[in-house]
Amino acid sequence: MKTQKEKIINNGNVSICTENFGNPDNPAILLIAGATVSMLYWDADFCNQLAEKGYFVIRYDNRDVGKSTSYNPGSINYDIVDLAHDAINVLDGYKIQKANIMGISLGGLIAQIIAIKNPDRVNSITLMSTGIWGTPDSDIPGMDKKVIDFQAKAENINWNDENEIIGYMLQNSRLMAGRKPVDYAREEKRIKEEFRRAVNYRSMFNHALIQGGEAYYNRMSEINVPTLIIHGTDDKIWHFDHTENLSTEIRNSQLLKLEGTGHELNYKDWDTIINSISNFTN
Repeated sequence: MKTQKEKIINNGNVSICTENFGNPDNPAILLIAGATVSMLYWDADFCNQLAEKGYFVIRYDNRDVGKSTSYNPGSINYDIVDLAHDAINVLDGYKIQKANIMGISLGGLIAQIIAIKNPDRVNSITLMSTGIWGTPDSDIPGMDKKVIDFQAKAENINWNDENEIIGYMLQNSRLMAGRKPVDYAREEKRIKEEFRRAVNYRSMFNHALIQGGEAYYNRMSEINVPTLIIHGTDDKIWHFDHTENLSTEIRNSQLLKLEGTGHELNYKDWDTIINSISNFTN
């Protein structure tokens, strides 16, 4: 099975770059990536394996990453609800009325907003490595200090030097990993491709400026579509304890616990994740 040609979805002055896998007559799964990463984070082999389970798989670049509309670094004129609108516009561009929505990290927050705001467009949601869209629980540990300290080093990177960027981003991949082996050759290939295809690679950091969406805060109990929660026990961004809040607030939900997995889509988990999604949505 091969990746089909990319499809650009235009809406006003925003262009979203997408790719699809599988038979368009099959049930659709829309994959929403996390902050700072492009659609390539959803590895093509992962997407093809998901398509082989009988799905039409769509991955896309959020604004400010990959080939989608980007803005100057440090400048942002959209909020998280706009990113949710972009996802719906992608479905419209493919003429898909309802889809299964899978989001990782920031993508998981976007998926929650979609499920509240546009429930008629959603068959199910899968929330991976994320937390609740609402007031943080003060009892849950925050982001690991190692991550915060590492992110601060970004100011010292020459973002025009490909080798320096790859070295830095590979360190980030190691930091995000849990206790499972990581295919760093695959990671390096992805980072290189992300750098080379990006409209403006450094604009990815605009994702740290995203705000908005307060109208949908603490409304998870309104989500009434089947929800699969997937989370690694060694996640340094969103602590595993966030799953308890998600499971409590979203009544029609199930939890897939990935023992030893960090904040990552680890290839060692692909079979488990894909089989779980297939069993959950069928």
